[in-house]
Amino acid sequence: MKLDFIITVDRTLMTNHHSREFLGFMTTSPAVGLPEFLWMWICAPKPKCDKFGRPIEAPYGLRKIEAALVRAGFRAAIIDPDYLDKYVDECLAVLIGHHDFFAFCAPSNVWWAVTKREPVNRKYFMKLMESPAMRRLKKRGGKIVVGGPAAWQWLHVEDLWEKWGVDCVIDGEAEKVIVEVAQKIIEGEPLPKYIYVSPRDSPSIDEIPTIVGASVNGLIEIMRGCPRGCKFCSVTLRPLRFIPLSKIEEEIKVNVGAGIKHILYHSEDVLLYGADGIKPREEPLVKLHKVAIKFIKEGKAESIGWSHVALSTIVYAEREGRLVSKITQLIYSETGQDYIGVQTGIETGSPRLAKIIMPGKSAPYPPEKWPDIVEEAFAIMAENKIVPAATIILNLPEETPEDCMRTLELIDRLRDYPSLIVPMYFVPMGVLKSREELLKFRIKPEHVEVMWKCLEHSLRWAPKLTDLYLRDPALYPVKLGIKLFLKFVEWKKRSLERKVKEYIMRAAEGGFEHKPKL
Repeated sequence: MKLDFIITVDRTLMTNHHSREFLGFMTTSPAVGLPEFLWMWICAPKPKCDKFGRPIEAPYGLRKIEAALVRAGFRAAIIDPDYLDKYVDECLAVLIGHHDFFAFCAPSNVWWAVTKREPVNRKYFMKLMESPAMRRLKKRGGKIVVGGPAAWQWLHVEDLWEKWGVDCVIDGEAEKVIVEVAQKIIEGEPLPKYIYVSPRDSPSIDEIPTIVGASVNGLIEIMRGCPRGCKFCSVTLRPLRFIPLSKIEEEIKVNVGAGIKHILYHSEDVLLYGADGIKPREEPLVKLHKVAIKFIKEGKAESIGWSHVALSTIVYAEREGRLVSKITQLIYSETGQDYIGVQTGIETGSPRLAKIIMPGKSAPYPPEKWPDIVEEAFAIMAENKIVPAATIILNLPEETPEDCMRTLELIDRLRDYPSLIVPMYFVPMGVLKSREELLKFRIKPEHVEVMWKCLEHSLRWAPKLTDLYLRDPALYPVKLGIKLFLKFVEWKKRSLERKVKEYIMRAAEGGFEHKPKL
């Protein structure tokens, strides 16, 4: 098979995580308590590929780039990194997309700071770029184009940019731009070193192509952008676009045709599909889920999932029409599944800080009510068998020790709701992207207390959630590996318990600065 454009990424993303999406979070950490080969087998096993090295499932963002190039008539395909050497002697370019090339994003930066070891996502990306196949590509004059959500990170690693011979970095939604770049490569024209795709240049619905190969774990994008306007988030810069049901159905067909049994709806807030601003509407949400249910009734799929929900949307939807209950009952009654796992953002327990940094996150309720909204949302999710993996953001601009105390109090209030709570360090993105604190932060004593509280909460629920999430008998070895890891963390926590106060006191004297190696 002759290809002009190879699309790939390192092993931490070129995997289906044993068909359990949330195991992918382990790729943001170094191997802890387990040998690295076992850690990688648990969270990033090699995917099934055809004889040409094309994975049956591939990351959704790469699928969009592949679809854009194929639709434009180019010979392009996603290739597993282990098969690159079969193509680099003839292809014109290798295109690489990533969520976190250098582990500068959360939660990678937290695990790096706490363990003082490089997360596996960074290690395996570096291995890919240093591989003999990539060196051969550059030696014969092939091009390297990189992009994806973490494209901005290349602006801070100019030495590696130069060392590896990266020809072009695309920062932003790339479906239109990648076709122009590919044409320049075909014609032998010089490439711009950096392309920023502004929100006004984002592709329209018609310009967003339908995937031509299956996405990891059946992920299907249902909307782009977010109307809430949080200052720390780059998604809010993008225009809000709802993907038509017809296009969503086309992509589900692609996935189920490849044998993918899960339908994972993806957006920054699934319950805002077809919404009136930030107010969810029942009709479009019911229609959205009936599209998926049709495939389940036909025996082509087995379950429905959501990637993200916003806590204030959960509260508003349930208060105004019991919409959360209606949608989950529809899903459970038609699929036989008995829970949904989602990612959501708490970010802070401080109403003061919420008002400054994310006033739209609590809307239509005032930021002053944010802790109450969070707890009510967790109660609603528990009642409807929705299990959240929630984030806390430390070191936000204008944060004070008192703000962290409010966060500690909120985590205590959430103690009895099944969930995981993960601390992250602020990475300036969105309108705050230019702040100089980007690549370093100081671990303060109040941060240690919040991280410790998050650890206690998550360890309280992790064993039960592991049993729920990995109850498929085929996943018993994976579950055993996770249980061993949790036992190690419990042991480590007990051994460190006496040292935490001393650590907090040392931090209070000046803190611990974390500055990633560039």
